[in-house]
Amino acid sequence: MTPDEYVEAVLELVDRIPSGRVMSYGAVADALTERSGRASARLVGSIMARHGGAVRWHRVVNASGAMPPRLAAEARARWLAEGTPLRQDRVDMRAASWWPGEGV
Repeated sequence: MTPDEYVEAVLELVDRIPSGRVMSYGAVADALTERSGRASARLVGSIMARHGGAVRWHRVVNASGAMPPRLAAEARARWLAEGTPLRQDRVDMRAASWWPGEGV
């Protein structure tokens, strides 16, 4: 898989995350490892920072359920609108995590 194909694969997967659910950067990387040969949460984060504006970026969070501070307020508003399970200012990862192939 070329770097451009990997970017497309990340964005396509993020676009499939259902409303009210999230994946961590690491989970996105893990879900694509077999197809891509890559397994880097940091690479997924970089792709989201550069290209994520076209997808539902707020559905990809760090492993603790948080967003970078500059995005936190907007992400929280989107999470609340979607009914995403929260624990204070973070996503409740136990309740909101999603994996490709799961039902909603």
